[in-house]
Formats: sequence, C-alpha cells, structure tokens
Amino acid sequence: MYVKDVTVQNQVGLHARPATFFIQCANEFKASIWIEKEERRVNAKSLLGILSLGIVGGTDIKVIADGADEQAAVNSLVDLVESGFSE
Repeated sequence: MYVKDVTVQNQVGLHARPATFFIQCANEFKASIWIEKEERRVNAKSLLGILSLGIVGGTDIKVIADGADEQAAVNSLVDLVESGFSE
C-alpha cells in the first residue's frame, strides 16, 4: 500500500470535470485506488464516490493505492491534483 497527502489546488475543487480527469487517470492503473478526506474513503475510479466527498479548493486529501503499480498510480494522480487539472 502506498499513500500520499496532497492539497487540491484548483479553486472549485473536484467537481465533475476535474473528477472525470482524475478517474480517467486512475483507470490507467491496475492498482486499487482510493481518495480519503476526513476519515471518509471512496473508490478513486467512481465519479459518484469522488463527488460525494465534496472536495473544494484548499482541501487536503490522501491518495491511496494498493497493487502492482501503486507507486506510479499515486504519483501520477498527485501530480494531476497539484497541476490544478490545467484549469
């Protein structure tokens, strides 16, 4: 299992469009991937799960992965979040 903390950079957070980018990136990996916010953990490959967390700009989240490519998955998703989803 590999875990990294990241702060959501874009102002509106993980609304539908950036969440879709996040899911597309997560689906490139075989590992099981989750996002955790304040003790709530959801599948990072689920749009409804991500949207249910209500992640806004400035929120700290954990990206967690478990599987063969866990480190690459987490690092790629953290980079995407830190880039502000190119918004």
